[in-house]
Amino acid sequence: MDIAERITIEPGKRGGRACVRGMRIAVADVLGWLAQGMTVAEIVADYPELEPEDVSACLTFAAERERGTVTVHAA
Repeated sequence: MDIAERITIEPGKRGGRACVRGMRIAVADVLGWLAQGMTVAEIVADYPELEPEDVSACLTFAAERERGTVTVHAA
């Protein structure tokens, strides 16, 4: 998966935090919902602008950030 297509960072949006496809939904928000026990289906039902692939991209982004291998260019 090319997370650069799904995860964006814009200096003026959400304080420059990583977001999903330029929306105001931060990667940290999605990770928090998953940590609270929400399923991908529940997240997509609550936020229909998200796609299951967006949730996967958030997990991939977090894993790559932990490995120190993530590169996302600011918009």
